Amino acid sequence: MINVTKMNNVSVTINDDLIEIIEETPDTVITLTTGKKILVKESRQEIINLVKCYKKELFSQS
Repeated sequence: MINVTKMNNVSVTINDDLIEIIEETPDTVITLTTGKKILVKESRQEIINLVKCYKKELFSQS
């Protein structure tokens, strides 16, 4: 799970396993496998880094 900031400054936590596409158009749009789209303040690269950090943390605990 990663924390992102929606354009209205609301922080939300999303399941990173549901991320299908991350687009910068120029705002960052995350499309989930459910079809839902979330417009966020973080860049595409920031989201990728958040997912990598989360996965490292998750797998280092095993």
